[in-house]
Amino acid sequence: MISVTKLNGSQIWLNALLIEMVEETPDTYITLTTGKRMIVLNKAEEIIASIKAYHHEVGVHQSTIKVQQMEEPL
Repeated sequence: MISVTKLNGSQIWLNALLIEMVEETPDTYITLTTGKRMIVLNKAEEIIASIKAYHHEVGVHQSTIKVQQMEEPL
């Protein structure tokens, strides 16, 4: 889970695996795989760094590399 701040200043925690897209136009929008979209105070770079840190922490990156290596043709 990653922490983001809603427009009203309250902190919420999002499942980083459900984040499909982050946009900054200049407000920061997060779109989830469920289709839900929200505006947050955090900058896109900060959110992306949090997502990367979360993926590294739970080992998503390493498991993706292993799957890719197994699927590559000889």
